[in-house]
Amino acid sequence: MSVVTPKGQEDSFLPISALQHFAYCPRQFALIHIEQQWAENRFTAEGQLLHQRVNDGESEQRGDLHIARSLRLACTQLRVSGVADVVEFHKVAQGGCVLPGRAGRWQPYPVEYKRGRSKADDWDRIQLCAQAMALEEMLSVSVYEGGVFYGKPRRRERVAIDERLREKTHALAVATHTLFENGDTPPPEPGPKCDHCSLREICSPDRASAKAYLNRMLDT
Repeated sequence: MSVVTPKGQEDSFLPISALQHFAYCPRQFALIHIEQQWAENRFTAEGQLLHQRVNDGESEQRGDLHIARSLRLACTQLRVSGVADVVEFHKVAQGGCVLPGRAGRWQPYPVEYKRGRSKADDWDRIQLCAQAMALEEMLSVSVYEGGVFYGKPRRRERVAIDERLREKTHALAVATHTLFENGDTPPPEPGPKCDHCSLREICSPDRASAKAYLNRMLDT
């Protein structure tokens, strides 16, 4: 199953993951998606390995459960597109949607994979909500719940795709597109989350690093 971005709108769509980047830190979003900067660290490497393990698998059928991996999604309401790690389709007596080549009705349940632990903030839930809203558009079905699987505790968190989360996701998508279209990178806002960001040195090099760089230059 795949989706084609509506003709003429391809250039206005952002990656679904961009919403999570913006929610985490608008400056991180701008560095990645406006300035096209990226850097690897242990956290990004672990995250990529987790996603690789998930996405390398093929779709499968387990009785009344169909598991689709690396499913392409697009949402015109949010103007985002991307690839869902996993979408589970549970067979239901009523409601749901029709799947090509599958008898009966099926209820989609998106599952996003993250390397760390559950967070109080909605960064990851917003990304999942965008996936759910994309599935609703694509399949003409309501999606009321999804899950985020966290690699550290190896546990899935159930997420209600409720009105509060939908409104928050929509508002954040508007802000994300506005920042992208303006092309302005916000100034640094140092905080605890900077310790886990792979762009820390690109974003705001500390004085020790700058001093070491100058010393190396003067010694040559």
